[in-house]
Amino acid sequence: MNIVYLSPHFPPNYYNFCVRIAEMKANVLGIGDCPYENLRPELKASLKDYYKVSNLENYLEVYKACAYFTWKYGRIDRIESHIEHWLGLEGELREDFNIFGPKKAQTEAFRRKSEMKKVFRNAGIPVAEGEMFSGEPALRKFIEKVGYPIIAKPDIGVGAWQTWKICNEDNLREFLEKHASVDYFLEEFISGTLYTFDGITDTTGNIVFCTSHHSDTGVLELVSDNLDLSYYSLREIPGELQELGEKIVAAFKLPEKFFHIEFFKRFKDNVYTVLEINCRPPGGFTTDIINYTADTDVYRIWAEIAFFGKTSTQFERKYHCAHIARKFGKNYVLSHDEVLKQFGENIVFHEHVPDVFSAVMGNYTYIARTKTEPEIRNLITQIQKTG
Repeated sequence: MNIVYLSPHFPPNYYNFCVRIAEMKANVLGIGDCPYENLRPELKASLKDYYKVSNLENYLEVYKACAYFTWKYGRIDRIESHIEHWLGLEGELREDFNIFGPKKAQTEAFRRKSEMKKVFRNAGIPVAEGEMFSGEPALRKFIEKVGYPIIAKPDIGVGAWQTWKICNEDNLREFLEKHASVDYFLEEFISGTLYTFDGITDTTGNIVFCTSHHSDTGVLELVSDNLDLSYYSLREIPGELQELGEKIVAAFKLPEKFFHIEFFKRFKDNVYTVLEINCRPPGGFTTDIINYTADTDVYRIWAEIAFFGKTSTQFERKYHCAHIARKFGKNYVLSHDEVLKQFGENIVFHEHVPDVFSAVMGNYTYIARTKTEPEIRNLITQIQKTG
């Protein structure tokens, strides 16, 4: 089996995907913009070959790399990155080299918020009101329809990048004057708590495992209000949430793909309202959090599915596992040493967060797990308490 893996060095923990599928005896062929000598040793050992490009955004360069691998190793069987930014690139390469998986046109449905909303509505999923931004007159009509506040976000974008919360006339004027030169999608603001439905499908699109994470704070507020991120996995997925998540996965017809679906549970009526779907693993250290939740290896689960079309790995949610972030410059009640002393038996992992993720993910993270939800919420409170 020949698998091309795009950007195998980033995010830093995703080298594990290459390591695991190499253990299946697949030829892992990396394409990236990082010099080979700078790759971590475990990643180097997993790669059959590596082609450095000056820029992964340059399609011709990446195309030539795939053509070279095809000439040298034969037909490419799979191409993957597990990164949302490269989904379109994956699709275009699959199309040009006739590789299994979503082609370019298919990726539009789960890259563009405007397109995914159509799929949600056709599947009967509760979804926030929204429309494409087409100028000031239409924007004002949309606000008249749904009321302040509204959210304006890039139609293709990750996290809170260039996202605006428009609460009044001043915000509206600032958005019109300063928004990025990209297509924007307008959406009513949903007041609620964040839940996700995460997992992976097999080659036929059936869900192999699923889990859910909960956070009291949205990404936009984390950045705008300089809050500390925390979220944790649920041992039991609420029945209504799982039903909606399964309907969405079926509607998008995703073979051999991770999925990360975001919902708000609305305060006003407790209805789960879908925000968006991302056809990738949940970000940051969440793949590792899932592993600690179930004492499993999601990197291996993906590798088995890609190589064999199925997995024999069992998945059982044994713990609530949390990402508990702290930021530089804040006065926390407990020092780092005190955190480890008081909660060391629950903390399974802790380290600095790469700078590129720090605005949302924090500068330092503690990954902790407990058997009960009150215990994990108490850990979050104590570790993030300031004074």
